[in-house]
Amino acid sequence: MQARTANAATHRPLTASLAFAALVAGAVAMGASPVFVRHADVGPFASAFWRVTLALPVLLVWAAVERLFAGRRSLKISLTPAVLLSGLFFAGDLSFWHLAILHTTVANATFMACLAPVWVLILSGIFIGETVSRRCVAGLVVCLTGAGMLVGSSYSVDPSRLIGDFYGLATSLFFGLYFLAIRVARRSLKSGELMLASTFVTAIVLFAVAAMSGNALLPASREGLFALASLGFVSQAGGQGLLTVALGTLSAVFSSLVIFIEAVAAAVFGWLFFSEAMGPLQLAGAALILGGIWLARPRQ
Repeated sequence: MQARTANAATHRPLTASLAFAALVAGAVAMGASPVFVRHADVGPFASAFWRVTLALPVLLVWAAVERLFAGRRSLKISLTPAVLLSGLFFAGDLSFWHLAILHTTVANATFMACLAPVWVLILSGIFIGETVSRRCVAGLVVCLTGAGMLVGSSYSVDPSRLIGDFYGLATSLFFGLYFLAIRVARRSLKSGELMLASTFVTAIVLFAVAAMSGNALLPASREGLFALASLGFVSQAGGQGLLTVALGTLSAVFSSLVIFIEAVAAAVFGWLFFSEAMGPLQLAGAALILGGIWLARPRQ
């Protein structure tokens, strides 16, 4: 009886409060990724490849422990259509994000990437059957306004950079589709085994992309190696992992607002580590983002 009760407890979903805490922690971990990327002395596609590849050992342990607590000793990798799509979509997200960084300003790329929740809102009802509450719509509008103040104030229109802006828009679409795929996959899979399988698919795709880029794959310094390891352990295993945990409880639309928390965290890290000033407009934008997320929160 005790074993049966313990097993049932492992399948009990998180409360909305705990899932929200995981969501915020994951956003902060993902927001630290620009700090690590700047210190990784490899090309942008190589850093994306190492981000997911170096996370695999951590995710393997996570999935194994998860199985052990569920009373199953054997580890099984489930490559369902939703898992495969989540891995492919995340590979597209990282690839187009780095292309955007190369072909337009960071402000333009970040602002365009912040449109991911819009895609999630539009496509949630069509593809995964989740209705969108008015609270989420209102919260998204407030968050977009805040994002416009935080990073959009630096947005500039330049015909020579339009291709980079397009890459940023593609980034937002792929990240939005990633949210939908993970949300569907979490209906039947636990977070650890899902992240392990999805990240493995992403690593295969990004290896091919990095190899074709012609840039060096291996870091040339200890600092670069440490930055890549931090990118894999903190931003991928920690950030994306906690996001996957939260998506087992929270809706895809609300969870997608994590992109705005990530933008706030990235701005704060830029201020702390690179002396990138945050003026009154940026601070007001960050406050609006937090307010919009609070407005969109689940009622319970």
